[in-house]
Amino acid sequence: MKLRLATHIWLWALHEPERLTALVRDARQSPENELWLSPISVWEAAMLAERGRVVVTSDVQAWVGELLAALPRREAPLTFEVVLMSRRLESAHQDSADQFIAASACVYELTLVAADERLLGAKGHSTLTNR
Repeated sequence: MKLRLATHIWLWALHEPERLTALVRDARQSPENELWLSPISVWEAAMLAERGRVVVTSDVQAWVGELLAALPRREAPLTFEVVLMSRRLESAHQDSADQFIAASACVYELTLVAADERLLGAKGHSTLTNR
């Protein structure tokens, strides 16, 4: 299975793994599954650190680099197709970053792993709920 990790799932996996359900933890650790992340999640992580919503003990850029190195993953790039898909999704979620995350799951045919019901509510992709 190809798993598109929402930003919060990526951060929890590395810093608060107890917040992951057994199902998500097992799926994330299975060697049969691919983990995918988009540049939007990297941007969100950096923004969280810069705003003090995530405590980091080093430079934000170095911290993000450590996060990327700590979890083997494939990149789901932000492309024209992803941007256009973000505008077509049926979702009540108005957060642009989350719309791009859901759209990347659609475009790259990935299973979106998330806990946010609004993010999981977008149509057009499969989901794995961390609830």
